Amino acid sequence: MLPAVTVSADSEDSGTGHVNGYVAKRSTTGSKTDTPIIETPQSISVITADQISTMGASRLTDALAYTAGVKNFDGYDSRYDWLTLRGFDAYSPGFYLDGMQMRNNAGYSVWRLEGYGAERIEVLRGPSSVLYGQGGPGGMINVVSKRPTAEPLREIQVQVGNHSQRQVAFDFSGPIDAEGKLLYRLTGLGLDSNTQVNYVGDKRQFLAPSLTWRPSGDTSLTVLAHYAKVNAGNSYGFLPPQASLLSSPNGRIPTSTFVGEPGFDRFKQNQWDIGYLFEHRFNDTWTVRQNARYGQIKTDYRQIYANGFVTNNPDDPADPSNFRTINRSVFASSPEQGKVFNLDNQVQAKVRAGDWQHTVLLGVDYQRSVFDQVMYYGEAPTLDVFAPVYGQSFTMPDPNVSARVKLVQTGIYLQDQIKWNDRWVATFGGRYDRATVATDNHLDESTSRQSDHKFSGRAGLVYLAPNGLAPYVSYSESFSPSTTLNPETKQPFKPETGKQYEAGLRYQPPGTKDSYSAAIFDLRRKNIVTFDTDATARQTGEVRVRGLELEATFQPISRLNVILAYSWTPSAKITADSNPKKLGKQLIATPRNQLSAWTDYRFSNGVKVGLGARFVGATHGGNSSSPAKIPSVTLFDAMLGYDFERWSLALNARNLTDRIYVGRSCDTYSCGYGERRKLIATATYRW
Repeated sequence: MLPAVTVSADSEDSGTGHVNGYVAKRSTTGSKTDTPIIETPQSISVITADQISTMGASRLTDALAYTAGVKNFDGYDSRYDWLTLRGFDAYSPGFYLDGMQMRNNAGYSVWRLEGYGAERIEVLRGPSSVLYGQGGPGGMINVVSKRPTAEPLREIQVQVGNHSQRQVAFDFSGPIDAEGKLLYRLTGLGLDSNTQVNYVGDKRQFLAPSLTWRPSGDTSLTVLAHYAKVNAGNSYGFLPPQASLLSSPNGRIPTSTFVGEPGFDRFKQNQWDIGYLFEHRFNDTWTVRQNARYGQIKTDYRQIYANGFVTNNPDDPADPSNFRTINRSVFASSPEQGKVFNLDNQVQAKVRAGDWQHTVLLGVDYQRSVFDQVMYYGEAPTLDVFAPVYGQSFTMPDPNVSARVKLVQTGIYLQDQIKWNDRWVATFGGRYDRATVATDNHLDESTSRQSDHKFSGRAGLVYLAPNGLAPYVSYSESFSPSTTLNPETKQPFKPETGKQYEAGLRYQPPGTKDSYSAAIFDLRRKNIVTFDTDATARQTGEVRVRGLELEATFQPISRLNVILAYSWTPSAKITADSNPKKLGKQLIATPRNQLSAWTDYRFSNGVKVGLGARFVGATHGGNSSSPAKIPSVTLFDAMLGYDFERWSLALNARNLTDRIYVGRSCDTYSCGYGERRKLIATATYRW
């Protein structure tokens, strides 16, 4: 009688499924079809749930800290995940969840996505309008939700950390019926914490139920829902650079300084959504899918922030009294409410003829969002920033914005992935969009409407060598409608456009879990609305970004994981602008060099250790306008843990040496400190 033998697969079962370890081999983000990453002619990174857990990452900024081309060192902000890809912002018009956009209106209702609820986080670099419609040229961030599993999963997690952090989380999944046709998953957490800034807390609640029905092997329907409640406060105070980036006669402003008003400042956000992912395979050739989601978000945000120093002694610019009292302004966006609907219909055909294989995808998608915004701006009492006294009275101003904005987009797209002789893969895609923006101004009762039509294209070629090498070249486009009116025609300007040329090389050594990639790119963003010196709007702007990105994830020996990432961006400059003074400057502060390295090792006795380093080069701030060069910074992270029986214990440290630094995007008027040392102890029990 032989003992039982357990066989475990090393690869994920699909482009959205769980990955054992850190290297994903498949993805749906780059093509909307379940495609090996090595066959995709565009740069993609996948951060798996195992990597998120090991690094103790709870926010997108934490999870993407070791990813090439991503910049997030813009100061600690308890409200949002400010991320840029290849020199352009990734949070507007919105991140993606399960391939559908969580749209915002360039306002303050930016959807928060929870790291604990993610099965994987995927970064597609470069324009992606052919598949997803209007978006930024830098790329997209797609969070793939945890979904029901056929095998039972039960997990309870408790966390404690500095700043009085306390968190409880749970994740349960498995079959409901004996045949396994009905599966469920329930994921949630509750967080209560202070922050490094006085009077600013960070409280979150998250719940994500999901249900999968599989009546047969050819049909599946997954219903997903999310609810999140955020009470995060305002940790980013827009501090004067003369006493944060630089040292004033009174020293630097302490990182714990709160420049708002306790009891007034707040950032509260409620969001929920519900949707489904449906797929039916008729035969080996034809498959249809329909994905849909509806969600609502409501934001109650108001803040008093610093607005430069008060010049108490104009006769002596070096007088310490000129670097003590700050002007303050009050801002509020309350209430701001959004309703978002997404629908994506797809027909896929797989055809084989001899040595040729075609995966043809035809899709029609529709997006509709409505945002109601009321904004206030005014003056607030001054404050001695080195000895603050709160509680001064002030009057809320009248609203300066009160409007409803409705965005509707309908697109039809066609893509063909052609594989020849199992060695060459060519991808061609085209899309035609119609996007409409209607704005109702409640202050002056005016109405404006714009309608844009745009064709986007994409093409790429990959060669699959027998030894695991895969060189590729590609071209892709993006577009984003503008809501700024042309002062001459009184009509909105043409949409902004983006285009990218990319060449790269991937390497996946056969029989290993290793993955290596290199990419060079030339990315341009055109039709940017700029302003003359007399504040007249002109559509003459262009930004050009060129760079190199390297990534490697590998296991040099058993149980040792290594993650390396390097970004070299020698050029990220404004090449055209109606204001000649901006030429040659950076629209968004982009460091020339970024380098990160992470390694962790698991001993046979259950002990595990990890160490990481993140380097971000110097910049001159947004629009190259900081009063001094923002120095480079290197931060260290660490992990120590122990796995035994059903328990997993870990202690994670971010910014281990407690380095004090300012964000890369300081400008003439304001700066923000980065996140100081963060310690989190985690105990996880699974059964």
